[in-house]
Amino acid sequence: MKYVHVGVNVTNLEASIAFYQKVFGLVPVKVKEGYAKFLLENPGLNFTLNVRDQVEGNQVNHFGFQVETAEEILTHKERLEKEGFFAREEMDTTCCYAVQDKFWVTDPDGNEWEFFYTKADSEVQKIESTSCCKTSTESKVNSCC
Repeated sequence: MKYVHVGVNVTNLEASIAFYQKVFGLVPVKVKEGYAKFLLENPGLNFTLNVRDQVEGNQVNHFGFQVETAEEILTHKERLEKEGFFAREEMDTTCCYAVQDKFWVTDPDGNEWEFFYTKADSEVQKIESTSCCKTSTESKVNSCC
């Protein structure tokens, strides 16, 4: 396999392109009416934006990038804050049966992106004070990283 493919519905192509150019640190390889495509080599990701008149509800829980070192978390966080994003930080948190350092940014349509580094495994899913694992109000099911 060369790429994982993720297609996201968006309501404003220009705003979404601007957001993802900053998050990914590169420009799209293709932009057409109602469509944009980014190709990331590391990690291998074919990521497309598809314009819809309306996007209702969160069709996914969240997206994320797992990095290899704790230093990478701070590097990405600082880079994105310089781009003007608010990064919701969760350092040394227990979530998804792991101890992690992470932060979150949100795209123009409300999709959350998590950047995380896993420090160690944990015997518990989460510490109650963390917000990492979200519970769907409809299904009452926890969904995590």
